[in-house]
Amino acid sequence: MSATEHPFLPLRAPVLAVLASVPLLLSTALAQPAPIVTERDIERGRREQPTVTDQDIEQARQKHRAPSNAELNAAPVPARPNLDALPQPRFNGSVDLEALAKGYASQSHAMEQAQGLAAGPGLFVFVSLSMPQATLQRLVDQAARAKASVFIRGLVGGSLRDTVAQVQSLIGQRDVAVQIDPQAFDRFAIERVPSFVLVRDGTRPVSCASGTCAPPEGFVRTSGDVSLDYALEHMQHRAPQFAKDAAPFLRRIKG
Repeated sequence: MSATEHPFLPLRAPVLAVLASVPLLLSTALAQPAPIVTERDIERGRREQPTVTDQDIEQARQKHRAPSNAELNAAPVPARPNLDALPQPRFNGSVDLEALAKGYASQSHAMEQAQGLAAGPGLFVFVSLSMPQATLQRLVDQAARAKASVFIRGLVGGSLRDTVAQVQSLIGQRDVAVQIDPQAFDRFAIERVPSFVLVRDGTRPVSCASGTCAPPEGFVRTSGDVSLDYALEHMQHRAPQFAKDAAPFLRRIKG
């Protein structure tokens, strides 16, 4: 078979010439030497690089210098704020905060009893300032005579000013402690008002989900729109073991 009869064999002269030149190109590229960095190149690079002199450093120090001790001492000192010039809270109406504080302090032993921290039985009246005023006035008057503490859950409309004003109007000149204590409502599981709680002498708090609670055997509770003396008598009948603890409060109310 001749070369003209086989489709894969013929190689024309131009193709052979290209293939023959490839080794020559590769050998020429490998034979070229790497560029050499001369002393002249290094000197030229040194001349093109900026030089920082001592004079440049001194100029920068003068431009961005730190203040001297004399300049710091001469700088004005800010005046101390005048606390007396701050705006003072204003209350609508005549709120006697001093009388309210005295009533709170005079019943501190009753507040300690609310957490089971003091000796002696404790009597607590749980109310809401949204209750009828006649009911509130009656209960506060009896609580003052019995040396009991009155508890409300929170602020009226979220305002301390409005709450203090309503409490002051409610207690007047009576010597009675009115406390804002939502934890006390949880401690004795108060779900409705008015509610009345008589805590036995020597009761101590126990841990519970709300922090501390009174043990079930340490107190008796009753609820309803009744007077404080009626609530105490009901407790005595329902839980005779608390009769001795209720007796001194009843004597003060009826005395």
